Amino acid sequence: MEACTVDQKKICPRFEKALKILNHRWNTLLIYQLLDGPQRYSTIKKQLNISSRVLTERLKELETEEILLRTVIPTTPVVIEYELTEKGYALAPVLKAIEQWSADWVTITKD
Repeated sequence: MEACTVDQKKICPRFEKALKILNHRWNTLLIYQLLDGPQRYSTIKKQLNISSRVLTERLKELETEEILLRTVIPTTPVVIEYELTEKGYALAPVLKAIEQWSADWVTITKD
C-alpha cells in the first residue's frame, strides 16, 4: 500500500478516514482500553461509563473496520470478548505518544 503524503492543499483520503475513525466519540478510548488485552462487554462498559447503545454501535464499527475482534465463547451464559486485531494494536505507539503528551502538557481544572 502506497503511503500518502500530507500537503497544505489536499489531505490524503486514507489519513482523513483514519482521523474520522479515531475521532468518532468513544472509539479511541475503546481502543486504548483494549490495549491491555481481551475484555468482556460488561468490563468495557463499566470502565468507560458508556451507554449500552453507544458501546454496541462503536464496537460494531471497530469490528467492521477490523480494528477489533469479537469472540463468542459458547458457555452458559454466553460470554462475548473483544480484543484488538493486529491493525488495532498497531495504534498502540500512537496512543502511548498521546498519553505521554497529555502527561506533559494537559492540565485538568476543577470547576
